[in-house]
Amino acid sequence: MAFSALAPAVQAEPSAAAKAFGARERVVDASMSPDGKSVALVQALANGQATALFVAPLDGSSQPKPILTSSGNPDRVTDCGWVSNTRLACNIYMLLVRDARKLGFSRLAALNADGSKVVELSARTRNFAWSYQQSGGGVIDWLADDASGAVLMTRNYAEEGTTGTLLGNQREGVGVERVDSTTLARTPVEPPRGDAVEFISDQHGAVRIVGQQPRTNVGYSTARVNYSYRPAGGGAWTALSTYDDDAHTGFAPVAVDRDLNAAYGYEWVNGRQAVVRVSLDGTLKREVLLARDDVDVDRLIRIGRDRRVVGASYATEKRQAVFFDPALQGLANALSKALPGHPGVHFVDASQDGARLLLWAGSDVDPGRYYLFDKTAKKLSEVMPDRPELDAFKLSPVQPVSYKAADGTMVPAYLTLPPGSDGKNLPAIVLPHGGPSSRDEWGFDWLAQFFAHQGYAVLQPNYRGSSGYGEAWFQKNGFQSWKTAIGDVNDAGRWLTAQGIAAPGKLAIVGWSYGGYAALQSSVLDPDLFKAIVAVAPVTDLDALREERRVFTDYKITDAFIGRGSHVKEGSPAQNADRIKAPVLMFHGDDDSNVRIGESRLMLSRLKAAGRKAELVEFPGLDHQLNDAAARATLLDRADAFLKAALGL
Repeated sequence: MAFSALAPAVQAEPSAAAKAFGARERVVDASMSPDGKSVALVQALANGQATALFVAPLDGSSQPKPILTSSGNPDRVTDCGWVSNTRLACNIYMLLVRDARKLGFSRLAALNADGSKVVELSARTRNFAWSYQQSGGGVIDWLADDASGAVLMTRNYAEEGTTGTLLGNQREGVGVERVDSTTLARTPVEPPRGDAVEFISDQHGAVRIVGQQPRTNVGYSTARVNYSYRPAGGGAWTALSTYDDDAHTGFAPVAVDRDLNAAYGYEWVNGRQAVVRVSLDGTLKREVLLARDDVDVDRLIRIGRDRRVVGASYATEKRQAVFFDPALQGLANALSKALPGHPGVHFVDASQDGARLLLWAGSDVDPGRYYLFDKTAKKLSEVMPDRPELDAFKLSPVQPVSYKAADGTMVPAYLTLPPGSDGKNLPAIVLPHGGPSSRDEWGFDWLAQFFAHQGYAVLQPNYRGSSGYGEAWFQKNGFQSWKTAIGDVNDAGRWLTAQGIAAPGKLAIVGWSYGGYAALQSSVLDPDLFKAIVAVAPVTDLDALREERRVFTDYKITDAFIGRGSHVKEGSPAQNADRIKAPVLMFHGDDDSNVRIGESRLMLSRLKAAGRKAELVEFPGLDHQLNDAAARATLLDRADAFLKAALGL
């Protein structure tokens, strides 16, 4: 008999596997002091969403010491950087209730490396400001040449009421200030602009580029950003480019190289994203530094306190890095050889002189570790593993594969089989990624590895609608082109069956966010293909998703992304719940601001009305990422038990 239930997120003691795979990544952020002698590590703590900032000497003379902690409710430390050898600046994020709605806020704080002299760097907002200042600004320049302990940071100015006071601020928008991290002395560098969304400095104290995003007459943001640049010696702003995120036209600058007097950024070239360098000497000479005819070049590689651009990377079957500096390319190649099985070594930070490097390396069967490389001593030493809880577990290799979609298109994917399996006659899971403007890559994935450990074959398709493969592959996007995207997801399941990997009747689908949407919508397209559905924080109704953004400035961008037309109803699982035959298990945090929990509750009610078997597990106080080890362990165990029951295992 069909049933539906709203289940609390409680259960018996989690299994050892669920606790290990569900444990949060140990290191949230890492940075090196300018002298290369100390490391700052923002670490996830075992309890809830708590994080802490640890500082330790890199010579190993003492253990990491916690100097700043956050409970995660509502505040959490997200990342930190070194202002000097003895002082740091940290971003703190929190969810706060304002006008009966939970909103995200960020603030910057500074403190000494021993935890003393904590101050708030963000400018204080006064009670008579006319709007909430959700952003406390961000560091755009660590002033690598300046030992005074100051930074350049953005500031959001809010217009203030003047009734009963002569002190109300009448300026509005984003500007730039030089802020002393100890005395809090503030010096204006760039005046606020009402439509400014970005400032880019040369990392040596000069703001060179400003990005301004036009708004509609009711205050909604558009998809265009107009960039202007200032000559190296100062002077008037001059037009640089207009980047249109919808049309994929124009140059989007990311960084400025002072010595080359040029900007690095992205531009679409022959339908794919490329890295381009544009001269800021008045000629606007444009040079394509790295482009591919198969995938997008989507990451710049930056290093050191001056955030110097030294290369770029892209992902084919595996991520590949290309360094513009031959010496660094040689060093990267040597480090990869020193760490066999780790094809990509990532430069995390560097000392001021470049003699010491903080690195990260990982693979499909290694969740990742931080290393210190001393160029002078030619010594490589481990700093900390990312997921020590998994050291006792055998992880599964991830195989890049491709399969043929119904229209003959070859779709790239990643296959993970249970350890020691021959890959035949297994219970199998299709695991579509979120986004949809995202893609899966080769490497460690805690969800895929958990299910492989539990005996499932897992296939992660980069369906059409994924990013990273150019404009044609992205199509309109995974919502407006849902039939193509979900068709590719379903064809992934058919391929598992045709290859003999999936045992007859033992095929399930699991997804998170857009992946959860795909898991539900897959059965709308083919109700008989999957025998069980697990959806985490899923989009279930496209009109509801649109309405969630109506009071935010990005509403028009979201509205255009979702689009209007018959695809909205046809592409909404909650509007087609009667077509779903397989049992459904959903998970959702009630503080999710990406996809509101109301979408899962709506889906549950629609499935119940259709007489379907469904369950929703709610996690109080958690957001879209369910960034809590206990919650993730619960999710893993309950999903595994649900799949085993539904598939008759």
